[in-house]
Amino acid sequence: MTKPVLYDFFATWCGPCRIQTPILEELGKKMGDAVEIKKVDVDQHMDLAEKYGIRVVPTLIIEKDEKVVRMMEGVTDAATLEKLLRPLVG
Repeated sequence: MTKPVLYDFFATWCGPCRIQTPILEELGKKMGDAVEIKKVDVDQHMDLAEKYGIRVVPTLIIEKDEKVVRMMEGVTDAATLEKLLRPLVG
């Protein structure tokens, strides 16, 4: 069983993305090794953005066992993310 992965699709020019970053840092400290958080710059990785159908930044995608569990557009708070991730931690 693999741990859940939280992808943060962002852009350096995106204001809301700068709000999302410290939220994810806080979540990372709280959940530790139980979750892998990966930041994906859509301007650098257009292939991944296209694969996941990213239309808005920030977009957060939670994957478990290489399957998309949840996709959220816009800034998402740490409590909501933790509530979604906790049941996925094995």
